[in-house]
Amino acid sequence: MTAPSSSPRGEHTPRTGARWETELRWTGERLVDDQAPEPQPNRATRRAARRRKR
Repeated sequence: MTAPSSSPRGEHTPRTGARWETELRWTGERLVDDQAPEPQPNRATRRAARRRKR
């Protein structure tokens, strides 16, 4: 009989050659000051909003 599924499992060694590769990348996030004015929408966004109103 096996133990209940809530019992913790022991750690195991990974496969030979399998390892975590860490790569630091920029995700595109930018910090924006709360006091900064709202950015103006670009032309494509304005046109899409106008089309949607019709």
